[in-house]
Parts: sequence; structure tokens; C-alpha cells
Amino acid sequence: MRETNFMKEMSWTAFVEKKKQTNVVIIPTGAFEVYGPHLPLGSDTLVAVKLAEMISHRVNALIGPTLEVGDSAMLDEFPGTITIRPESFKEYLLDIINSLIRWGFKDFLFINAHAGNVPMINQIAYMLRNHEEIRRAQIDFWRFVKAHDQGILESGETAHSHASEAGTSILMYLYPELCDTDKWVNEPKKIRDEFPEIIKYGKLSSNTQSGTVGNAMLATKGKGEVLVQRSLDRIVDFLETNWGINQVKS
Repeated sequence: MRETNFMKEMSWTAFVEKKKQTNVVIIPTGAFEVYGPHLPLGSDTLVAVKLAEMISHRVNALIGPTLEVGDSAMLDEFPGTITIRPESFKEYLLDIINSLIRWGFKDFLFINAHAGNVPMINQIAYMLRNHEEIRRAQIDFWRFVKAHDQGILESGETAHSHASEAGTSILMYLYPELCDTDKWVNEPKKIRDEFPEIIKYGKLSSNTQSGTVGNAMLATKGKGEVLVQRSLDRIVDFLETNWGINQVKS
């Protein structure tokens, strides 16, 4: 059998032995939504799961249940998009966390690849603040990666927009077999945002017909590899520096 850090792939006896080695559990969260004509509906979840796996091997963490569907209400005009009400998401996530606490986990790392999930995870994390022994952190990945793109991307302010250069590059690196570059597009925003500092609540369809905002055609697998590796190094550095989690020796 191959080595795995996914709890779902372990027997209960294997879990007991693995748990003796770590108090860290990673919870991947994503979405089930349009991601351009060239990328799969589960792109956010696929990225979160792969990142969780890569991190787990570097710091000997276990990977708990994946929340595959999130709040995608602003994209639900596009076929195939599935959305979960915030109340349902939070109750489900809290039940998962309580179960994991029962089995002795004390460090919770949320690898979240969907912006719509951020406030819900924040609310759950703050609900746990009275558990002084519990540490928790969230990687809001598509925002996180913006801090580590120096010298890599070419398309300016839309490089990190929906299914654009950054996202497509990362999918090309992590899941090349699921990327259909015959269908990728360069679609600028339809509407210029004159008030970017104000939070607004429109639909994605007001800015794009394809589900892509920006130039996906500038994406490359090489760019994706650099973005992912820089992000992994930073996350592992945080776990070592702030949480005292040692890296696995190769």
C-alpha cells in the first residue's frame, strides 16, 4: 500500500498510529463552480486538496474531510455551479472540527481556495477562541498567492482574477490533464470598477460571459510551479516559525 496522509484513505487502526505522530490536521475547502471554459468545475477544491497533500508531506500533518462545495451564489447563473448556504456550510464544518477535536487534534490549518468560504471559516475559527489549546489558521489561497508572484505574471491587475493567468497556471501545474487550452480565452472585465475600495455584491456574469476574467492565455505550467512552490515554502515557514511544527526530514 502507498503512504497516505488522507484520513479517508486509512483504516481506523492506521489512523490511530498516524495520529500519535501529529496534532496537525489540514482541512481543504473549495467550490463547485464555473472556472472558465478551459478548467473544471471543481478547480478550487482540486487545488486545495493537492496543496493540502503537498504540505502534509513536508510537516507530517493529517488531512481531514474536504468541503468540496462552498458558497458560490454570485456565480450560480453559470451551468454546473452548485452552492451551499452559509448556515449549512458552517454547521457542517463545525461538526467536522468537533469530531477532530475529540480525536485529539489541536492545530487546524484550513487550506481554502474559494473566496466565498473565507468569512464562514473566520466565524467558525473565532467561535473556537475560548479553546486556548486549539490553534487555527486559514490560507485564503487565491489571495495568499498574490503576495508571492513577483516577477512571474504578465497580465497586470487581472492576473489573479477568476480563471485568469495565475489560476490557470496553477491548474496547468497541478492538474495538466484537466486543462483544455484549446478553449481558454482572453476576456477583460466588461465593467470598469470606479470604486474598488467598496465591497459590492454583483454577479460574476456582469463581468464575463465565459467565466474567465482576464487573460488565461498567458498562463504556463512553469509559472504555476513557481507560484505553488513559493506558496508552499511560505506556509511551511509559518508552521515552523509560529507553531513550532518541524519539517519532515528527507
